[in-house]
Amino acid sequence: MLIDYLQLYPVAFITVSILLGLVVGSFLNVVIARLPIMMEQDWRARCAQLCGRACDADPVDGREHRARVPRPFNLMLPRSHCLRCGHFLSIAENIPLVSYLLLRGRCAGCHAPIPLRYPLVELLGAGMAGIVAWRFGFGIQAGSALILTWALIALAFIDWEHWLLPDGITIPLLWLGLGLNLFSVHATIADAVIGAICGYGVFWMVYHVHRLLTGKEGMGHGDFKLLAMSGAWLGWQVLPTLVLIASLIGVLAGVVLIRWREHDRNDPIPFGPCLAIATWAVLLWKDTLAGWYLGP
Repeated sequence: MLIDYLQLYPVAFITVSILLGLVVGSFLNVVIARLPIMMEQDWRARCAQLCGRACDADPVDGREHRARVPRPFNLMLPRSHCLRCGHFLSIAENIPLVSYLLLRGRCAGCHAPIPLRYPLVELLGAGMAGIVAWRFGFGIQAGSALILTWALIALAFIDWEHWLLPDGITIPLLWLGLGLNLFSVHATIADAVIGAICGYGVFWMVYHVHRLLTGKEGMGHGDFKLLAMSGAWLGWQVLPTLVLIASLIGVLAGVVLIRWREHDRNDPIPFGPCLAIATWAVLLWKDTLAGWYLGP
């Protein structure tokens, strides 16, 4: 059987995971591109309903935008298309990585450049899946780690582009982590529950202390939920290591952005991608990283 084959031959499992990661990466691009638009449509509809007037749920006014945000608009409908010209992608134009290379990075309809994010997400989906498969081997740990990995990719890119960490991803993943840890897949259920509470509570306190001292918001509420999700998956013990790694990544990213993109040092950067990277690193190597952090 296939399951027995994947258990016996780790290389086969890694290969299958990489190929699956390419396909999932293609879907993640849909999530990254559409979910923020869907969220804004929903917000506008609710605001219009509260105001007692008709709702034009398009996130941006103007004929051009209406032409490229058709109704119904969700993760499934309409099928993949260019947001600039509305050209619907054929099967040959929708093959992960291959189509981007064959099209030379341009839309077949209007020849506009395809954002580099599309092949990058597909590469990350495949490469990170291969690393997860290599690290855990075939089993429930690997399967659940793949789900978390792909969710973290989506969260990181959505937050980087839109400053959003959708509840539609973080909350279900938090409950999934707790459910898995009923069987101690990545942590004991007690450690997972404490991790979720502490993950949310720590950033909640930091947020309010920072706001009290400076009068400014230091982070978004989505960051609270993302750290709570990480705690629910990995347990409370890893939270100090995770926050330290995320903070170091944030500092490094800030320095690089200031140096290479003329980013104003007073402008904030989204913290979600830093938390996502740190969560993934701790997921794979929490014992090693904790050893470095705590010392011998």
